[in-house]
Amino acid sequence: MLGTVINAVAILIGGLVGLFFGKHIPTRLRETLVSALGLFTIAYGLFIFSQTRNILIPLASLVIGTIIGELLRLEEGLDGLGERLRKRFAANEVSTDGRSRFVDGFVSTSLLFCIGPMAILGSIQAGLTGNYQMLAIKSILDGLTAMAFASSLGAGVLFSAALVFIYQGAITLAAQAAGKGFEASVAEEMTAVGGVILAGIAISSMLGIKKIRTGSFLPALFVAVAIVLALQALGITY
Repeated sequence: MLGTVINAVAILIGGLVGLFFGKHIPTRLRETLVSALGLFTIAYGLFIFSQTRNILIPLASLVIGTIIGELLRLEEGLDGLGERLRKRFAANEVSTDGRSRFVDGFVSTSLLFCIGPMAILGSIQAGLTGNYQMLAIKSILDGLTAMAFASSLGAGVLFSAALVFIYQGAITLAAQAAGKGFEASVAEEMTAVGGVILAGIAISSMLGIKKIRTGSFLPALFVAVAIVLALQALGITY
């Protein structure tokens, strides 16, 4: 849960900075910081990918998982969920009254922080292995995002920290419960797949180099678990 706590605190700090000082922070500084973090995220993704015991397992997991994700249209599902929630709770975005800005700030940032592969991936990793580095990276990004949104949409952004805490905390605890009894190799291969997904997120969302449908990659995490358990059950050394 420590990673989720750090994430929520980062949103609060970023939101407070944006609320009181946001208008004085140059846009180019925020953009350059996000670019630097994007490059770091790619490097971190490659680092955790390199810890796989057999490179064919992440490869097979990504191929099978991506096929499943595309058949299920997970990317469209995540986007559609975000859009439906936005329309439901922030339909009056153009309004300038205080209540509308508050709701818009809360909903917009909550969707950005929760409806995405990094929130799911980081929480699962933290639950399975206790390693919250991925959530720490997300915390910095969310803090910068909260700063930018709070400067224009106000205090509603701060309350998204509570939703992030509940959402990511629930995923972390669920992964922790599900992972009891698993050998370390299961988490290692799942994390290796996560490294590839993380690099894709950085290229697509943080650096804007090329749009990658990273939401469709998510089933690969569970395919990796299934492959490792199947190999262990068959007594195959990898």
